[in-house]
Amino acid sequence: MKIETIHVQLNRPLLIMKAPNGFVACGYINIETCNRTGDACALVNAGNFEDMKKAAIVAVSAKAEELGIRIGDTAESALLKMQ
Repeated sequence: MKIETIHVQLNRPLLIMKAPNGFVACGYINIETCNRTGDACALVNAGNFEDMKKAAIVAVSAKAEELGIRIGDTAESALLKMQ
């Protein structure tokens, strides 16, 4: 699985796991913005990449839904669907 990880240290870390056709991120990202731009995005609550992979999706963009990603899926499952 091809995944790029992006970590930006803020008061809480901004975490993004980028797949070829979308990304999983923490709550800093706004789903409505992803809907406007047509990005496949799924959000989780996690403080590091290891926890992020296992975390349940709490929000998805319309494009992510088209890929079959649902709230409650794991981030790892979502990333596989974004390959």
